[in-house]
Amino acid sequence: MKLSRQAAIWQGKCPCCREGEIFKYPLTSLTKFGVMNKQCAVCETSFMPEPGFYFGALYVSYAFTVAFFVGIWFLLYYFFQPAKWVYFVAIISTSIFFIPFSFRYSRILFLYWFGGIEFKGKN
Repeated sequence: MKLSRQAAIWQGKCPCCREGEIFKYPLTSLTKFGVMNKQCAVCETSFMPEPGFYFGALYVSYAFTVAFFVGIWFLLYYFFQPAKWVYFVAIISTSIFFIPFSFRYSRILFLYWFGGIEFKGKN
């Protein structure tokens, strides 16, 4: 059974076959969360469309970070109204925790949106 596009993105599956893994290690592996497979183990699609391709994922990561900062600020401001230093500490400490998610999903989304890889299966 093939995954839907959204499920394949969420699970980090190949955009071509939606079965192979894009990353070698799980998101919870804090020292190896960014190690990508060079190609899909199932359909052999390359995950490196061109040299420097993932520099563009920085913009997706930036959007994640801005949304995250605004969300933290909103929660703190409207529900707790803490001192100004609490905003700084909360945003910085939770951002460090958020790095693996932001890195990984910015690359996955960029590959799906701009990688030029079409799904080759029945949906």
